[in-house]
Formats: sequence, C-alpha cells, structure tokens
Amino acid sequence: MSLPEMNEGKIISDAWDYKGRPAERSKTGGWTAAAMILGVELFERLTTLGIAVNLVTYLTRTMHLGNAISANTVTNFLGTSFMLCLLGGFVADTFLGRYLTIAIFATVQATGVTVLTISTVVPRLRPPPCGGGAPCLAANGLQVTVLDLALYLTALGTGGLKSSVSGFGSDQFDESDRKEKSQMTNFFNWFFFFISIGSLCAVTILVYIQDNLGRKWGYGICASGIVLGIVVFFSGTRRYRLKKLAGSPLTQVATVIVAAWKNRRLELPSDLSLLYDVHDLYSSGLKQKKQRLPHSKQFRFLDKAAIIAPDMERGQQPTRKWRISTLTDVEEVKMVIRMLPIWATTILFWTVYAQMTTFSVSQATTMDVHIGKSFKIPPASLTVFFVGAILLTVPIYDRLVAPFCRKFTNNPQGLSPLQRIWVGLVLSILAMVGAALTEIKRLQAAELNGLTNDPEAEIPLTVFWLIPQFLLVGSGEAFTYTGQLDFFLRECPKGMKTMSTGLFLSTLSLGFFFSSALVSIVHRVTSTKKPWLADNLNKGKLYNFYWLLAVLSVVNLVLFTVAAKWYVYKDNRLVEDDGKEELGEQLKITEATYQA
Repeated sequence: MSLPEMNEGKIISDAWDYKGRPAERSKTGGWTAAAMILGVELFERLTTLGIAVNLVTYLTRTMHLGNAISANTVTNFLGTSFMLCLLGGFVADTFLGRYLTIAIFATVQATGVTVLTISTVVPRLRPPPCGGGAPCLAANGLQVTVLDLALYLTALGTGGLKSSVSGFGSDQFDESDRKEKSQMTNFFNWFFFFISIGSLCAVTILVYIQDNLGRKWGYGICASGIVLGIVVFFSGTRRYRLKKLAGSPLTQVATVIVAAWKNRRLELPSDLSLLYDVHDLYSSGLKQKKQRLPHSKQFRFLDKAAIIAPDMERGQQPTRKWRISTLTDVEEVKMVIRMLPIWATTILFWTVYAQMTTFSVSQATTMDVHIGKSFKIPPASLTVFFVGAILLTVPIYDRLVAPFCRKFTNNPQGLSPLQRIWVGLVLSILAMVGAALTEIKRLQAAELNGLTNDPEAEIPLTVFWLIPQFLLVGSGEAFTYTGQLDFFLRECPKGMKTMSTGLFLSTLSLGFFFSSALVSIVHRVTSTKKPWLADNLNKGKLYNFYWLLAVLSVVNLVLFTVAAKWYVYKDNRLVEDDGKEELGEQLKITEATYQA
C-alpha cells in the first residue's frame, strides 16, 4: 500500500463517526461532509434575510403598524437572532454537541417560518386591506401574537444554527494533516461565498416574489428552503466527524469570578509561585492541555481566585473549582476583560447598520422605484447595493489597500484588526450624514409637489438617491465585520474561541436592540410636537434621527480610538517559550498601561 493510501485510512484521534467509533479519514469528513454543511448554511441565510430585509414593508402595509413599531419589530427580531447565538454556542459546547444543535435548531427555525407562512395564508391572522372607504385597522392582539410567535421561533432556530455551522464545518478537517488544514482555509472562503449567494438571492429574487406574487409565496419558499437544507444536512450524517463536548468557556469565567469573590478577604502572596497553577495539576497526576501564561498586574483582584486557602490541601484543590482556579485560567479571563472596551465601542456600528433594513427601506417605499417605463424595483431590493458593496470592498482591500498599507507598516495584513474597525466606524458616520441629506432632499421634493399629506403617494425623486448610504454602510461592514472577527479570534485564549465568537456576534445583537431602544425614546420624546418618526414619513423629521446617529457615532469613534490606543495585542504582550517567560517589552507595556 502506498503512503498516500495509508494516510487516507488514518484514524483521527479526536473525532468519531455517527456510531461513536473513531473516525477514519477515508470514510468521514472532508469536502463531501463540508458540502452538506454549506448547503444548510445557504438556506439558513436565504431564509433569515429573506424574512428580515422586507419585513418592515409587510408590517406597515399588510399589518398596518406604525413606522416606529415596525422598525423596532425588525431590529428586535434580528437582535434576538444574534443574541441567541450565545445560547446556541453554550448548548453545543456543554450538552448537545454541534451536530445535534444544528439538527434541533434548524427544525425550530423551519417551524417558525412555517407558522409565518400560515399567517399570510389564513385571512383571520392578518387585518383586512385598507381602501373602499373602510377604516385602516391595525393588527389585533391575536394577529400580533401569531406573528411574534413565528418570528421568535425563527430567531431561536437561527441563533442555535448560526452558532454551530461554521465550527461544525471546520471539524470536518484535521488540523494535524497539512492537506486538510489547507482545505479548512478554503472551507471558510466557501462559507463566506455561500452566505453571500444566499444574501443576494434573498434581496433580489425573494423580495421580488414577495412584492409581486405575495408574501405567502415568498415565505413559503423560505419554509421549503430550510426544510430542504435540513434534508441535505441529514443526508451527510454517515460522513460527519463528531467531536467530544469541550465544555463552555463561560463556566471558566464564572469560576474565576466566583473564586476571586470568595477569596476576597485573603492576602495575595508576594511570591507568585505560591499561587495555584497548571504545574500543580501535573504534580497531582491530572492532565492539563493548557500552557502556563505569564502573570500580568492588571485586574489583580482576580488573582485571588488562585490563592491556596489555609484549609486546602493539594489533593483537594481540583474538586473545589468554585473556590480556586489556576493562575493560567485567571490570565485567560483577564484577556477576555481586556477585549471588553473594544467590544463595547463596536456596538453602535450595528445600530447604524440596522437602519438599512428599517427606515431606509421605508424611505424607498415613498420614492420613484421605476427603471424604464414598466419595471419597478422592490424597495427592499436596494439592499443588493449593500451586499454588492461588501463583495467589492473585500477584494479591493485585499488587492489594493492592503499591499499599499504594507509599504508603510510592518503589518503583513496591511491594516491591523483595530484599524479596519476604525475605518468601518468612519464610513458609518459618513453614511448617516449622507442619509440625513438625502432625507432632506426627499422631503423638499414632497413639499414642492404637494405630497406632504399623502403617505401613499410616489414622490418624483428616484430611489437611487438612497444608494450612497447603502454603499457606505456595506463597505463599512466589510471593514468592521472582518476586523472584529479577526480581533476576537486572534486575541482570545486558545480554548475560548466559541465564547469569543459569541462576544463578536453579541455586538450585532446589542446594536439592533439599541436601535429599538433609541427609536422608542425618540418617538416618545418627539411625538407630542412634530414627531421625528411619524407614520407618514413626509410629515416627520427622520433626518434629525440620522443626525443624532451621526453625532453618537462620532462620540463612539473617539471612545473607540482611546480604547484601541490603550489595547496591547497579545503577540506584543506575551511570549510562549513554554509559557514560562515574559518579554522585557511586555513589562514596559504593562507598566505604561498602569500609569495611563
């Protein structure tokens, strides 16, 4: 037997097949299994975006809800979807594993979309259409309840599914094998490609079907799509490589904090070797895969979690994890804490992003959407410029911007992760300035043509005036999303990638929730006089809302810049060398940080 053939039949030590047997390379994993996983992600993206991108027009035109309520419904739906990624990741790491998590939550998502489809078919589940002299009735309690049930079942399924798909796909490639490690990199490229294809289909084909053939057809296709995705996923069961449960990093964080609090009255020893660390686990005969990390002086209160209490004996320590943690565990938690200022100052970008699926779409519904004499662009399809900007920005950065920046910096990436995020935040400010100016022009056109009091009238102003704000936010997302993902995966401890990814996705969630809160506050404060967010946009002051977001984004950019200057990258702070030495430079940086 040749060497390649022997390699193909190699047993993979840390993976099992669907029957619990050690996985054999020639029979499990690889591109065949990964393709099945990519299929379910394609349909997940198609379904989620197919609902979200055009949801605001369904709420205002069919359910007869106000602009503020409709915008909040959309942002709450999207925010919940991303926030539940944390729950999905915890469940996958601690209880179910990624395979079962995907299977169960994909089924939940399919159930939610099916309920949504039914609500568009049954007349009693939506209010009667306006017109004919009859009053325009808003959706009643039952109709809103069924709609919310459908949306939040879909959000629950999306969160659980999204948290595990990329990780389960990477599980199909063995990092110890050079060929498969290279294939794993290609998998992430294809993963992004399939997400983009799903997004393009959602904002073009699905939106057109929803607006011209009816919601029941559009949402019915979404329901059929996710069911097909489940079938494709299950068809690969025999080929999947499954990994053992790793446990949730959230438990480690909680353990360190609780142990530090319990030991708060104890004094830290001057000799750090007296603190409990990974070498104590080895000496006790326990296995520990972590390397010892150099000690840092920041957040010294947490060091108390590693104090060996007087009533403890070495043999007892491992059984009392809520009373003691290794010093390396403490240092890993400190790494997470250091990332929090960056995490907090990236939330507002996603608040700006949220406006592209809410008020920007509402603006488009009042404008001239014709191309030629007969063809009309569905208002929600303007997001195709948003997706297109992302797809264009990534290769332009890779081929032009990054090589240019390499000439002036020592960074092989061109721009560091934090610099990329900074560029994205600047673009989001420009987008809100452009959106405010466009809204002023739209209101002037409505007033000049005597259409201010007619919310259903088509203002003779082409919808393409909205394209700059979509392009700017799309390009901003390309910088911010990739910068955040790179930052949170690079800077997190080795065993906390799932939680760090969850932190990243939670910025999206909190951005949407902050948008909902901001809309509610602005609507409540301004509704007594001339409302900024009126149900009739022609009589509102939406431009003031955009100006507010621009000002908040400028303040946020200043805070982010301060946080980025304070942050020291992990590679500049630590040196491995078996985890036992610190660079002299690291000591200087740490001391400078305290003085700051």
